[in-house]
Amino acid sequence: MKTIEDFFQKESAAGILLIFATIAALILKNTHLIDHYEAFLHLPVEIRLGALHIDKPLLLWINDGLMAIFFFLIGLEVKREIIEGHLSSLSQIALPGIAAIGGMLVPALIYVALNHGNEFAMRGWAIPTATDIAFALGILSLLGNKVPISLKIFLMALAIIDDLGAIVIIALFYTNELSSLSIIIAFLALTTLVLLNYFNVAIRAAYILVGIILWISVLKSGVHATLAGVALALTIPITSTNRKGEKFSMLKQTEHQLHVWVAYLILPLFAFVNSGVDLLGISAQQLFGNVPLGIFFGLFIGKQLGVFGLCWLAIKLKIAKLPEDSNWAMLYGVSILTGIGFTMSLFVNSLAFSDTLQFESADKLAIILASFISGLLGYLVLRFGMIKNPQSNPNK
Repeated sequence: MKTIEDFFQKESAAGILLIFATIAALILKNTHLIDHYEAFLHLPVEIRLGALHIDKPLLLWINDGLMAIFFFLIGLEVKREIIEGHLSSLSQIALPGIAAIGGMLVPALIYVALNHGNEFAMRGWAIPTATDIAFALGILSLLGNKVPISLKIFLMALAIIDDLGAIVIIALFYTNELSSLSIIIAFLALTTLVLLNYFNVAIRAAYILVGIILWISVLKSGVHATLAGVALALTIPITSTNRKGEKFSMLKQTEHQLHVWVAYLILPLFAFVNSGVDLLGISAQQLFGNVPLGIFFGLFIGKQLGVFGLCWLAIKLKIAKLPEDSNWAMLYGVSILTGIGFTMSLFVNSLAFSDTLQFESADKLAIILASFISGLLGYLVLRFGMIKNPQSNPNK
């Protein structure tokens, strides 16, 4: 239980830090400091080693490089939860799994309904399907110990499954033309990682070295580089034996050590470089365009309808039960919080519309507004829907 509490504390603090990073980006983007902000985003960073040459602005190093570490952490969390955590049995995975499906399907349908027939706009259908676990848990933290641990675990499991869905979506729908040579190198690197795991190699540096080769080859292949982080995570052994014959978990150690860096550096930095929106440059016509509206209503309306609707159906059909010590109002409040897409939605948005300025950041503003309103309304519903006497609230 201590590990779970530590997880929530880190995620909650990270959510609050994301708010400050976003405010800072908005201030810099909309004041005389904009030139400094833009210079920071486009700072050239180059690595050259023989024939290997990677030259990208800092923005893309963060989106392709640091976010690969974020997805590596997600992969570690998913593997641990499936093997021995809160996703390890059908009864545990039932409610958050069903909720995650609803939370991805309904927002996508709302977006598609508003943008059907526009091939270019349809590239963004997956933007409102994401949930930002750090931001959502950050809102829950404002309510302190009044929120039952079962409801926090439900939200955590839902967001992890949601992230897994996002990984699949990125792999299937946001992949460019492939390079055969890079794919072969990536396959060889992944095979090496699998063999390291199979032969119980307990040297973390070996996994990191091969993982870097995997990331570079995936980056050059046309497949989005963040997927290399997930692939690497799935090969990290959950139990290992050191040279002294002592058992330890490389996966848990790596996850624990990496969590701080992701929570307090990578995600806030990603939010800072991606949420700078020129508020004065967005016209009403752009803001109320079908793409921003699809994103906004997908996150704010679609998420809560999908999550709560399928949860209600599953509970009434006795496929799953309400989280312990919670009620329908609290479950609805958490369902609203899943509309906080923020970093994940901004990330998918950067993949969908990376080569265009057509929306003049109206798409980003829609994500920020939907996330803010979802967070505020979710907090209020939870605040006034708390159970005063949990024992008197049977699961029905």
